[in-house]
Amino acid sequence: MKTISLATSLVLFGTASALAADLAPSYTKVPAMAPVYNWTGFYIGGNVGGAWGNADPATSTVYSPIGYFAPTSVTAVNAVGAQNVNSSSVTGGFTAGYNWQVNNAVFGLEGDINYFGFKGRAVGSAAYPFFGSSFTVGSSVSADWLATIRGRIGFLATPHWLLYATGGAAIADVKGDFTFTDTWGDATESAAIRGTRVGWTAGVGGEYAVGNGWSLKAEYLYVDLGRSTVTSANLKAFAVPVSYPDNVFTHSVDLKSNIVRLGVNYKFGGPVVARY
Repeated sequence: MKTISLATSLVLFGTASALAADLAPSYTKVPAMAPVYNWTGFYIGGNVGGAWGNADPATSTVYSPIGYFAPTSVTAVNAVGAQNVNSSSVTGGFTAGYNWQVNNAVFGLEGDINYFGFKGRAVGSAAYPFFGSSFTVGSSVSADWLATIRGRIGFLATPHWLLYATGGAAIADVKGDFTFTDTWGDATESAAIRGTRVGWTAGVGGEYAVGNGWSLKAEYLYVDLGRSTVTSANLKAFAVPVSYPDNVFTHSVDLKSNIVRLGVNYKFGGPVVARY
């Protein structure tokens, strides 16, 4: 009888031990935290693309009773002097800026300086209405570099995809050269525009963060540098030069451009938000 009781006790103890082992707490390993890209921080970069645009150089003069031109000649000169110059070129340069991320919104300030390469020339000729001789008006426009200072505002389509609008000031060194000649009195006149123009720019873009501070972007900008104007009173004619300062010439140029470019940026530091 004691033997049976002992055996029963051993069986019950073994069963209880097995049940206790099954009920022991189990532990699950906490998954590693995945870093999420944060756009806040200072960045530098480079860009390359294409630019195409136009300038509208204009040459006009005025009639004077003691001047060189007949009234109808002034009208003809002014009509030929309304010209157009088109230009296209490769553009590229350097960028720097700073972003602030607030939830899914990103605000920033960006500046860049680029090779612009705008260059073009126009020439027009016509006959004077009553003299039979002809005249020629020539214009050339160029701008070697372009800089912009712009604000950016955008939203995150995903943590790594930024879509943004941008706008601000555009700055370029605009050059214009103008000439007038004719075959009646061998008249000549010339003028030049030299100066740094401040206009405006606006556009849109998208930027993708590839990780480790690097991002790639595509951007479109429209640039309007406004109109530059210069006057001259240096018209001269005939073999023994006679000056006609009353025939004042006005020359102007209005430069606009479209820019499409790709870029790469590197962001320094900035917080990284962890997400499970």
